Amino acid sequence: MPEIPYKTYLSEKEIPTAWFNLRADMPVKPAPLLDPATRKPCTAEQLGHVFCDDLVAQELDDNRKWFDIPGEIVDFYKMYRPSPLIRAYFLEKALGTPAHIYYKFEGNNTSGSHKLNSSIAQAYYAKKQGLKGVTTETGAGQWGTALSMACAHFGLDCRVYMVKCSYEQKPFRREVMRTYGADVTPSPSDTTEVGRRILAEHPGTTGSLGCAISEAVEYAVTHEGYRYVLGSVLNQVLLHQSIIGLEAHTAFKKLGVKPDVIIGCAGGGSNLGGLIAPFMGEKLRGEADYRIVAVEPASCPSFTRGKFAYDFCDTGRICPLAKMYTLGADFIPSANHAGGLRFHGMSSILSQLYHDRMMEAVAVEQTSVFEAAEFFARTEGTLPAPESSHAIRAAIDEALRCKKEGIEENIFFGLTGTGYFDLMAYATYNDRKMSDQLPTDAELNASFEKIPQ
Repeated sequence: MPEIPYKTYLSEKEIPTAWFNLRADMPVKPAPLLDPATRKPCTAEQLGHVFCDDLVAQELDDNRKWFDIPGEIVDFYKMYRPSPLIRAYFLEKALGTPAHIYYKFEGNNTSGSHKLNSSIAQAYYAKKQGLKGVTTETGAGQWGTALSMACAHFGLDCRVYMVKCSYEQKPFRREVMRTYGADVTPSPSDTTEVGRRILAEHPGTTGSLGCAISEAVEYAVTHEGYRYVLGSVLNQVLLHQSIIGLEAHTAFKKLGVKPDVIIGCAGGGSNLGGLIAPFMGEKLRGEADYRIVAVEPASCPSFTRGKFAYDFCDTGRICPLAKMYTLGADFIPSANHAGGLRFHGMSSILSQLYHDRMMEAVAVEQTSVFEAAEFFARTEGTLPAPESSHAIRAAIDEALRCKKEGIEENIFFGLTGTGYFDLMAYATYNDRKMSDQLPTDAELNASFEKIPQ
């Protein structure tokens, strides 16, 4: 018999009613966003032209530890939260490891990922402000899908610029967005000035999140009644996603278990930041210690090969500058299948924590990631998203390390979503047509040279 329940659910009453702001516990705060023209810290008034007013307040607050979750958002969360904390007994047995492996599964909603946690919050604040609609970008389509659901719930117009390679690779996620009423455009496109400029400079490009962000922001600031919303990177997004870590922290306490290693995939930082929030808070306060590991694609290695510097968040250079680990705003990664991790930069919060050596980072190649994904699917019975599978790869490697060293550790990772919209990627792997395309030093150096000084 299992030592603990296979799935550990909290009760509905244990859904968090406040988000946790990790910045409040950080001794060194993340650097402020800078105005692209003056290079001075952005004011609330300036950001208010792009983002919703309440979200601007959340974005700029480094000191308030808890933000109450509005009742309408809590009620929406009850449709799919709390999400389960699962002990991976079958994976442990298949690996023959003495380690105990746990994962927090965020894919049990129609959008198929954790992104709904923040999209419903951002749509709520847009509706509260009386806006007509919102614009955004999406990589793999998880964020766009989640936002289209949230906008349908609140009756908002939703305009999504989807990275072109993902638009072509993942047509079914695109159709889910359209089913929920979103207007979806492959990016870069000829519908915006910045899109036309990028196409002229990079003909035939497969696009990037940086390109799509530029187009979405341009549309928002040139159309009355619209604001731009973002599914990762920003402080406000990590704040909303803290609900993942808060639920996990409560569940572990109920089980009487303390994780030794916490692992999350990292593209812009939304999942990782939310997953680790309360645990990192304890670490910063000196109340507990954890090994925290960020896992990124080797094709887009912001942490492991990037520079810690102020850089534009978008390829069109119209957004504020953020201090982060970056590969350069002009960097366009290979058209691999981890679409949600193909961003050139990393959350300022996570970048500062990594710079301060409060966490580790590893980069993994996509063939190795899909090997881990299929092994997990065959043992645990859940088909994981390619993004999530980066964390699975690292968790398996940690479990094998425990096996080799003969030690028992508690390994915890975030399973951010399902892979049912990613079957073309699985087909490419199964047909042995998948390859690992890594940026050369020369390519990165050329991009680094364009980072603002």
